[in-house]
Amino acid sequence: MKLWNKYHTPKTVDEALAVLAEYNGHARVIAGGTDLLIDLRAEPQEALVDITSIREMCEITADAKYAYIGGGVTHSRIVKSTAFADRATCLVESCGVVGGPQVRNVATLGGNVAHALPAGDGTTSLVALDASVEVVVDGKRKWLPIRELFLGPGKSILDSTKDILVRFRFELTQANQGTAFKRIMRPQGVALPILGCAVWIETDEAGENYVDARICLAPVAPTPYRAAEVEDTLKGQPITEGTLQQALAVAHETLKPRTSKYRATSDYRREMIKVLLKRTIPLAVNRAVTGTATPEGVGA
Repeated sequence: MKLWNKYHTPKTVDEALAVLAEYNGHARVIAGGTDLLIDLRAEPQEALVDITSIREMCEITADAKYAYIGGGVTHSRIVKSTAFADRATCLVESCGVVGGPQVRNVATLGGNVAHALPAGDGTTSLVALDASVEVVVDGKRKWLPIRELFLGPGKSILDSTKDILVRFRFELTQANQGTAFKRIMRPQGVALPILGCAVWIETDEAGENYVDARICLAPVAPTPYRAAEVEDTLKGQPITEGTLQQALAVAHETLKPRTSKYRATSDYRREMIKVLLKRTIPLAVNRAVTGTATPEGVGA
């Protein structure tokens, strides 16, 4: 069985949109194809539109404040970025545990997000980084907060037969800010992650108090979830073991992931939320206070 009949390699976003429109719902965008090629076995397409020749979708750029990552940038390129290692550490750590080296070399961050699974590793870190995403939806190009893309498990505002995710934008960490990502899973590449956690922390100049916090845990809801109650527990409080324990208690009380036959029971995952937060929050704090970060757990 043929999975597709024609293969297009446009050079611009406008060309890609025109090709998609030509097939009127019977073409799909492809980059790495690690998810799409599986989907095609159940639903073959008339054509595929390869975006890896579109320059703006395959670039990484940064200025003093913002980073921009094209939707066609692979996980391996993000892992190898020296700028991200220091100033978007959680994203490097999350991209570095996706699949194995072969997957990371072709799978893209845009595909990770567009697939709209609430446990996407790259998605989890982008939410903690408060990223925005540039999309073309119904022919209109615009920036949106990343969480506005998601409607439910595997469902987003993007129509995969006519819309395009162009690129991401987020603020790189500044002085007194740090990030971290950890996840709990069975042997890598064999099973879905049980839980992932990305944390962004800002401290005061003395490194004694939490100023701000953003925490994304996944999957604990149908869409990527910001743990607002836990964040509020940290803000303005001293950086002490007592504050951390209070945050863990609030997380245990307010976060209630469901039981999943593919991941673990609800009770087990609630306990693991505390484990992840106890690992990630102090690590992000240390990076904020010291101003240095070395990504941990990143695959080769």
